[in-house]
Amino acid sequence: MKKKDRHRLLKEIIEEYVIEKQEDFVRILHEKGIEVTQATISRDIKELHLIKIPAPVGGYRYSMPPDMNYDTSKKLERLLHDAFISIDYQDYFIIIHTIPGNAFALGALVDASNFEGVFGTIAGDDTLLVICRSSADALNLKEQIIQLI
Repeated sequence: MKKKDRHRLLKEIIEEYVIEKQEDFVRILHEKGIEVTQATISRDIKELHLIKIPAPVGGYRYSMPPDMNYDTSKKLERLLHDAFISIDYQDYFIIIHTIPGNAFALGALVDASNFEGVFGTIAGDDTLLVICRSSADALNLKEQIIQLI
């Protein structure tokens, strides 16, 4: 199962069940026929910015943060519009040049956007390196970013 699909499913599970522990996610996913480890769930919780809130019956449960309604894609689009200088790609790599001081924020937004095919990002002051899983993924992401500008 792709991470994007798993994240969508975790959001649905939070709405349907009272999830108190990471193991609850693992158990419910296993019941749905999806094999996943606690370590994967831990990373997903971090990436989704899940928080714990008081549960109605005592204890705490996982929830989406109240401001999770913020639209990462709109923030990404705004930052690209304001700070973008250039973009290029070769093989698995994309280089994005920004106005100084903006590459780190851009990297965080690319990471939070969960673009398909992104392996990771490395940011400097004005340069973001996006490492993709394939050259096709790099070309696809480059085209998506250009459309956001």
